Amino acid sequence: MRRNSLEIATALGFKQGMFRGHFRFFAPILGAALFSVPAVPAVAQEGAGILDKLSMPGISSFAPPRDDGQLATAGLGEITLAAQLTDKGSDIGRGLVWRVFRPEAGPDGKLPLVASAQGGTSMFQLPPGSYLVHASYGRAGATKRITVGKDGKRESLVLDAGGLKLDAVLSGGVRIPSDKLKFSIYEADEGTDGERALIIPNVAPNAVVRLNSGTYHVVSTYGTVNAVIRSDIKVEAGKLTEATVEHKAAEVTLKLVRDAGGEAIADTSWSILNESGDPLRETVGAFASLVLSEGNYTVIAKNRDRIYQRDFTVSAGHNQDVEVVASEAAAIDPNEGAD
Repeated sequence: MRRNSLEIATALGFKQGMFRGHFRFFAPILGAALFSVPAVPAVAQEGAGILDKLSMPGISSFAPPRDDGQLATAGLGEITLAAQLTDKGSDIGRGLVWRVFRPEAGPDGKLPLVASAQGGTSMFQLPPGSYLVHASYGRAGATKRITVGKDGKRESLVLDAGGLKLDAVLSGGVRIPSDKLKFSIYEADEGTDGERALIIPNVAPNAVVRLNSGTYHVVSTYGTVNAVIRSDIKVEAGKLTEATVEHKAAEVTLKLVRDAGGEAIADTSWSILNESGDPLRETVGAFASLVLSEGNYTVIAKNRDRIYQRDFTVSAGHNQDVEVVASEAAAIDPNEGAD
């Protein structure tokens, strides 16, 4: 038995304010089946300790018995498994991965996988006994111990899960190209080593991620240099939280020219330094295109045996070309500072 219905999420009619000056939170959305990302095991609901240190087996095919088939079902018990986002929520109709394990570990230290299924509510026919059931829904999940008897029964797992949808803009609401933007989601608390555990890397903008309810540390990166914003975001069970980050950065294209407005000189080596003189990026080519957060910078261009330097400023949302003119005024002594 599988449910194929999909509940359509409905938006609440309000918008929340800016968060820490950079994130704008929009209306949470309610619903049973909100999201779409690859399914993996996550937080357990009941019997979690048994699975915490266990590597989950891969999904094998499992076909629920057909009602009209002449199958040998003597001695088997029937159990129907369903999952909800909250304790008062509707059954999730799709996107679940079910795994049924025996509760005793095998010789390899792993729990034997008895059956699995994908979709929504599912029915299994199993020998009577005790089992551990794990339901995963994206990065959210729950585990519960069940007992199968000769009489049919139904068990429900509450995932206590919601979703998170991330996006970013520049000052004034200007959209950021999606291929230059990515998000990473971490646990909110730091470990003993002072680092946060990475949960999901390289999340695309506007992708909806299913997560167990709780607070998460989100890092938004525009480009590949220093345009980075961090914030803590709370995910509520049964709701979709939308957060938009505003990056104060701009795209810069560097080129070495003989005269202002001239053609870029090929085979140029570039070094970009921040206001403190720390190197941020090195590259080679006639053009150097990169995203930088607002602030003051120094660019050093080397072509053949000549080195040129120029200071420039990046203003949020204002893309610009920065020309370094290969003149004596811009040249610097390569031996400067040497003993």
